[in-house]
Amino acid sequence: MRIGPYPIEPKVVLAPMAGVTDKPFRLLCKQLGAGLAVSEMTISDPRFWNTRKSLQRMDHAGEPDPVSVQIAGTEPEQLAGAARYNVANGAQIIDINMGCPAKKVCNAWAGSALMRDEALVARILEAVVAAVDVPVTLKIRTGWCAEVRNAPTIARIAEESGIAALAIHGRTRNQHYTGQAEYDTIAEVKSRLRIPVLANGDIDSPAKAAFVLRHTGADAVMVGRAAQGRPWIFRQIAHYLGTGEELPEPSVAEVRDILLGHLQALHAFYGEEQGVRIARKHLGWYAKDRAENAAFRAVVNRAQTAAEQLALTRGYFDALEAGMPFVLAEVA
Repeated sequence: MRIGPYPIEPKVVLAPMAGVTDKPFRLLCKQLGAGLAVSEMTISDPRFWNTRKSLQRMDHAGEPDPVSVQIAGTEPEQLAGAARYNVANGAQIIDINMGCPAKKVCNAWAGSALMRDEALVARILEAVVAAVDVPVTLKIRTGWCAEVRNAPTIARIAEESGIAALAIHGRTRNQHYTGQAEYDTIAEVKSRLRIPVLANGDIDSPAKAAFVLRHTGADAVMVGRAAQGRPWIFRQIAHYLGTGEELPEPSVAEVRDILLGHLQALHAFYGEEQGVRIARKHLGWYAKDRAENAAFRAVVNRAQTAAEQLALTRGYFDALEAGMPFVLAEVA
């Protein structure tokens, strides 16, 4: 699979997720086997480009090729300007968000709300493709609601507008993340297009990834929520697709080392105070399958410094590795 000049190998991609796919997480997922990692969405309104949050989201220094940046908005020329700005700041692929179901995004007629206005979709895609010399991709859902599954129509518009690849989440906007993803609409879209199609939604294991690829005929799979706390899922899927064999789950020691490295990257990227706060949700995701999760989170969430957070985390996983009960000390 290729997006423009860029080979995407392996054919498993980290989905853009607001508040999750920041630079530290993208780098980690790429190290652990993702063929591409798309940034969390950046706003197209230039009034907000110099905020701390936007500057952090637009930081791609040292990120391996290709760098894919997602932009969100509703005005064609504004989105075109955002595309140019991000390309000037290191983006090698521009992704347009028409898949986010969040109320605050859709209420502004951005994200998946755009699928309700096919003429506006065409104007946006044509404006962004014309604005930059890098590949432009698009993320959509199957439709706005069960009665309006217009992904095939949006997909045709995308291909005619020069979009280089299309990612489809197998739910409508109204479903948000409830119920189960359906893949028949993705298969229908793929059968009609010449450009690459990425299938997204409920892909949480190597076997599920293989099934979705077979069922839809998609060129790649896109993994979102299943990577939270399990960034090694990318290498597991890649290995299974390449060999038909499942890799074992990582050992407690390896999970500890991956997590400690992730925490240190968050502390370095955001600074200690913000990094410690952001790390808490990741700690919860890493520990969610452990019986001790509640006790672990209760104490680690009280850590106020990077050193405390790292020490408590290391002690917890060291005890798990040794098969010993670990009573987490109170944080002063």
